[in-house]
Amino acid sequence: MNLKKKSAIFITLLVSLLLVISGCGAKAPTAAPAPADAGKEKIKVAFVYVGPVGDAGWSYAHDQGRKYLIEKMPQVETTIIESVPEGADSERVITQLAEKGNKIIFTTSFGYMDPTINVAKKYPDVTFMHNSGYKTADNVGTYFGRMYQARYLTGIVAGKTTKTNTIGYVAAMPIPEVIRGINAFTQGVRSVNPQAKVKVVWTNTWYDPAAEKDAAKSLLTNGADVIAQHQDTPGPMQAAEEAGKYGIGYNMDMSKMAPKAVLTSAVWNWGPYYVKTVESVINKTWKNDQYWGAMSDGIVDIAPYGPMVTDDTKKLVADAKDKIISGKWDVFTGPVKDQSGAVKVPEGQVMSDKDMLSFDWFVEGVDGTIPK
Repeated sequence: MNLKKKSAIFITLLVSLLLVISGCGAKAPTAAPAPADAGKEKIKVAFVYVGPVGDAGWSYAHDQGRKYLIEKMPQVETTIIESVPEGADSERVITQLAEKGNKIIFTTSFGYMDPTINVAKKYPDVTFMHNSGYKTADNVGTYFGRMYQARYLTGIVAGKTTKTNTIGYVAAMPIPEVIRGINAFTQGVRSVNPQAKVKVVWTNTWYDPAAEKDAAKSLLTNGADVIAQHQDTPGPMQAAEEAGKYGIGYNMDMSKMAPKAVLTSAVWNWGPYYVKTVESVINKTWKNDQYWGAMSDGIVDIAPYGPMVTDDTKKLVADAKDKIISGKWDVFTGPVKDQSGAVKVPEGQVMSDKDMLSFDWFVEGVDGTIPK
């Protein structure tokens, strides 16, 4: 091969090599960055309700909290199971939710306590939160709010409104939670109207619209002109409106269901607590605490007033609310007497949480008995 031909081949190879090197250094077109949540698996959270979410009461309030959770934490995927009976059936439902990969399960009725504990033993990697109970485990916490504080305030409204001095109270189950609410409400009533009585009728059900309404009717027939309730539906409020009387709602603002009757309602605000709890599980800071949030936390409050509530009554409630939120005074500050007139909490003392959580007696001013 002659020199010219060798030179031509060499130059051709050199040019090709330079082109290859240049191509390796070129930047290829870049794809748009993936969203921050792309590829992240959503955390699955489940809720078990004792009634339908359309009950306009207890389960509805919890479901509003669930919706708040989704709004604030879009990385969460939720499942709800409605109308789950307390007892063995609830244990089956809770087990199914754990099997389906839910990492946090909120069980929202007192009767789910033992089933929640039983299922938690089998699924140590799942966090369980039981509402209103008192049993915990390594992966089980409890949560509730000091609804008795809101009950006291609504009692003031009822005590200032009644003309017959007979206030009816439709009560679900004879457990400490319900008894505590009746007592706090009565303390509020008697703080402004010492002559008034709170007459209690038990339904032995959380959710039975007909039974709740009938119980309210019986109280109205027996002279009550204001009806309060610890029930999951607005049935008692509707009975009050139909009778031309007044009512105090519970769980949610029930004024839409009985606008001419509802003076105000003792209400729950679960959403912020659900967000805080899920965040703590994700951040691995969760602890199996027994949370009992105060009105100062915002978890309990009273709803806006109906137009029939006077400015004088509103002022009394506002003053009492300020005292409660300040922490300088609470509802069961002595002297507190039982139905017989015996002093149970001496003057200057405050009832302990332990005693409030195990209430099994009525305060002075309650007309009724506690079934065994």
